Amino acid sequence: MPGPLAGITVLELTSVVLGPWACQILADMGAEVIKVEPPRGDSNRGLGASRNAGMAALYLTCNRNKRDIVLDLKQPAARQALLRIATDVDVLVHNNRPQVMEKLGLTYADLKAVNPSIVYCGTYGYGKAGPYGAKGALDDSIQAAGGVAVLNEMVLGEPRYLPTVLADKTTAMAVAYAVNAALFHRERSGEGQEIEVPMYEHMVYFVMAEHLWGMTFEPPLGSAGYERLMSYHRKPYKTKDGYIAILPYMDSHWEIFCRKAGREELLSDDRFTTLADRVSNIDDTYQETAKTMAGRTTAEWIEIFGDTSVPTIVMNTLESLKDDPHLRAVDFWQETEHPTEGAIRMTRFPVNFSATPAENRRHAPRLGEHTEEILREAGLSDDEIQDLLREGAARQAS
Repeated sequence: MPGPLAGITVLELTSVVLGPWACQILADMGAEVIKVEPPRGDSNRGLGASRNAGMAALYLTCNRNKRDIVLDLKQPAARQALLRIATDVDVLVHNNRPQVMEKLGLTYADLKAVNPSIVYCGTYGYGKAGPYGAKGALDDSIQAAGGVAVLNEMVLGEPRYLPTVLADKTTAMAVAYAVNAALFHRERSGEGQEIEVPMYEHMVYFVMAEHLWGMTFEPPLGSAGYERLMSYHRKPYKTKDGYIAILPYMDSHWEIFCRKAGREELLSDDRFTTLADRVSNIDDTYQETAKTMAGRTTAEWIEIFGDTSVPTIVMNTLESLKDDPHLRAVDFWQETEHPTEGAIRMTRFPVNFSATPAENRRHAPRLGEHTEEILREAGLSDDEIQDLLREGAARQAS
């Protein structure tokens, strides 16, 4: 059964993680995604473990459910071929700076001229209307500018980046919901539009949802930063044999925790009476919880709290996630056979649709795997296709 975006065609001009992962989200939901790569290919084709050149792990995890075409868009013939393809697509997503798209002659105005109803989405570092609009950006720079790195300084004493491409992936999800919203608008009005999804603005929007805190008011009623999250002691708790995550957050949670853990004396301690009290004394709250959790094994605590409303779960490693019983039960891990890369493990799309389920239906393509096929579908003749290939404006995988 096709996914909810079946019948929608997306033209993808992206690389690294943000754009490819955003377009993979759309592809997982059923969209037909045509990935356009330069002759050198997406830089992620060479990052991570690999069995064959150009098919490394990071590329494979961000590019399933797509077809692939190679076009050298610096050549006029390749640009014209792209515009031919674009006449019959619903969405174009790119992650080049606006100035690059202007130089290539592939702005929204250029695409709208050949396809008036197109949804044109640009996602890049900074909104083009601001003074940073011409700057390049990658995940680290956005974590620094957007308030993520300083959170670690406030807690640990030095600024650090989170060891995940947070800005790329959160912005990718914003691209997916923005494109879907624009498609919904087009469905009602027939009108396409240009969308801009800047990483910087989105990261600040993401971080400050909880951390605006006292600065929500003008004049401020306190400093920025959600107190509970800024404690050095907010971390998984050490047990006798490992680590566990437990959060007796609500007042009902706290009462259950204290009674089941044999710490009833904490119920009469004024520091912990209400949620507001526990947050105001958050270091003490975390330290008392840590002292308690050190007294038993992880399995014992899971047995004690597993059936209660208190959020309790083991701390997984990256390796142990592969064998997590819940993820196995919901078929989260998809083991497939890639035609050139052999057996590979993939995550499944994490949203469940009752009527239009998402699925892993295409392997991540080789560089230029579908070039001739896509050009032919766009109406180019065999002679035109051979001219593009001969001139190096296009490339077909061997």
